[in-house]
Amino acid sequence: MATKVLVPLLGEGVEEVTVTKWLKREGDLIKELEPLLEVNTDKVDTEIPAPASGTVLKIVAPEGLPAKVGAILAFIGKPGESTEAVGDEGPVPPNQAPRIMGADAHVAKIAPGGGPRGFISPVVARVASEHGVDLSRIRGTGLNGRVTKDDVLRAVEGPPAASQYQGNVMADRLQARTPVAPGLADQLIKHSLIRRQIAEHMVLSQKTSPHVLTVMEADLSRVALHRGNHKSAFDSQGAKLSFTAYFIAAIVEGLKAHPMTNSTWTDEGVLIHGSMNIGMATSLGDDGLIVPVIKGAETLSLLEIARAVNDLANRARARRLQPDEVRGGTFTLTNHGSGGSLLAMPIINQQQCAILGTGAIQKRVVAVSDPAGSDAIAVRPMVYLSLVFDHRILDGGSADAFLGTVKERLEAWSPSD
Repeated sequence: MATKVLVPLLGEGVEEVTVTKWLKREGDLIKELEPLLEVNTDKVDTEIPAPASGTVLKIVAPEGLPAKVGAILAFIGKPGESTEAVGDEGPVPPNQAPRIMGADAHVAKIAPGGGPRGFISPVVARVASEHGVDLSRIRGTGLNGRVTKDDVLRAVEGPPAASQYQGNVMADRLQARTPVAPGLADQLIKHSLIRRQIAEHMVLSQKTSPHVLTVMEADLSRVALHRGNHKSAFDSQGAKLSFTAYFIAAIVEGLKAHPMTNSTWTDEGVLIHGSMNIGMATSLGDDGLIVPVIKGAETLSLLEIARAVNDLANRARARRLQPDEVRGGTFTLTNHGSGGSLLAMPIINQQQCAILGTGAIQKRVVAVSDPAGSDAIAVRPMVYLSLVFDHRILDGGSADAFLGTVKERLEAWSPSD
């Protein structure tokens, strides 16, 4: 019997992947553990090796479509060997079964007459829920009739009489939409998988939680002095000492003092996380951003934080991250100042409570006071700290208290820290 190639469990909480590229075609020979295809989850590309040597008899999962953990991807065997009938789902151990969580659960498995329709991915369920789409009335174009996200979007964008919108407001919105007619000199750049994922996540975040922005300014004189005094020592220990490490260390102090900021909103209550897993937004150039996570940052020294920042950033840009390394974040730092921006309003990385944006560090003229209480004018390296928070969890006072602690930590950095 031919060997089934199944979607492996790539990390805790990973329920499905998207097949991005087949490295072998039907009829090709392949050796055991030789890369067979590439899949993507949470913007991380991972090669799936062949579980056995032989000929690629049949490819089941097309490129560009999702496949859940345990689903059959392909068959490998001897030339001419028959393959058994294939569905779009393979055997899934109970502890790896896909889960539809939260408000989308009621549209997860719906079929005419109320019976099960098969697996509906979390993305499809969410899009259908947002637009009031009845999945039982959609004819799937995916593998074996599976309903895809494009099927739902086509139903949403169809003529009003056939749309799945509920209510006059949705119908009015649909009528107001008009397709964009490209001009002769226009150029259409197809969306990459990562860009689509970013777009979906950002729109979802804005619809999920009320975003509020608060801004403070911090004097980085002491941080800059400490960095100048310790940069060589850190280099000798294999860690490039960047300002990012200081920001993360200050965030940890803020989360310790104000644990509600290290939390997630749930229907039952606010879930305060026991570990501080700090995501750091990392640019991938034209492909957008990815957010690797420093796990357990509260247990790390500044040197260890610096090493983690270097390692994750370098492997993110080299596309060498593992799926687990971009999951499980409880707070996010984004350095929009790397491009010269002074102020920004980042979007919360769901399901976190808040995100901190750091602007460009600039020398500015500021008023300072000496120990005797006399005021003076000085030139100091200043940075704007932009905190965007979920107003369901924090109000202005609690958010400012957290940001104030971050500011104080940065401004009070000691040479011995």
